[in-house]
Amino acid sequence: MSARGPRLRPEAVNEGPYAWAMTTQARGLHTHVLDSLGLAITAGEYPPGSVLRTDELAQRFDVSRTVVREVVRVLESMDLVESRRRVGVRVKPAEQWNVYDPQVIRWRLAGADRPRQLRSLTVLRSAVEPVAAGLAALRATPAQCADLTEQALGMVATSRGRQLEAYLVHDVAFHRIVLNASGNEMFARLGDVVAEVLTGRTHHQVMFPDPDPAAVTLHVRVAEAVRERDAAEAERLTREIAVGALQELDVLAP
Repeated sequence: MSARGPRLRPEAVNEGPYAWAMTTQARGLHTHVLDSLGLAITAGEYPPGSVLRTDELAQRFDVSRTVVREVVRVLESMDLVESRRRVGVRVKPAEQWNVYDPQVIRWRLAGADRPRQLRSLTVLRSAVEPVAAGLAALRATPAQCADLTEQALGMVATSRGRQLEAYLVHDVAFHRIVLNASGNEMFARLGDVVAEVLTGRTHHQVMFPDPDPAAVTLHVRVAEAVRERDAAEAERLTREIAVGALQELDVLAP
């Protein structure tokens, strides 16, 4: 059996269970090729200007050229590559990449440049999230205030006993609520970016085994400030969280 899976009689492909299996298999191949190329490009294994040829990629990954073309379209949508007639697929310079794309962030965090990437993203957060928290204190609905408090308490409950995965769920939800409650659609769209940063820190062990108690308390106080409509305090406390995150990176990802 090849990496492409078992051969099916042609008339079976469109039948219920076989159709599902083929779709699932194709999706798996697509994801494998996409992740492999995305990781390689963002890690610098293919320098800017490198040419990727469809036939060669199909042979290397033992997939159809259709799968390769679909992967290339996704990479083009992220501005990692561009297709040129009679040339092939050319890797673009890093400064042209869509660095806000969650998948690109995930690939870059998986590479050797992780410390610099984490610091860059944390500086971005420190510029945006305090302002978003101040706006949230003015604009959050009662339901959003309640949700924010619930997530902050969830962070407290999971901040001990090495429960980082459970803590991460509440941490991501907390910051999404702040960005959404700001009422600014540009800030809200950064929710996926923040989620990837927090997830990357956890999965790549750029976190202490238990979160800093002071940082956890600050999240609770932010929720209180938002609920009490104290914009200045919400902004100040969130900026303190961001400063603490940068200081942690100095220790854990120098």
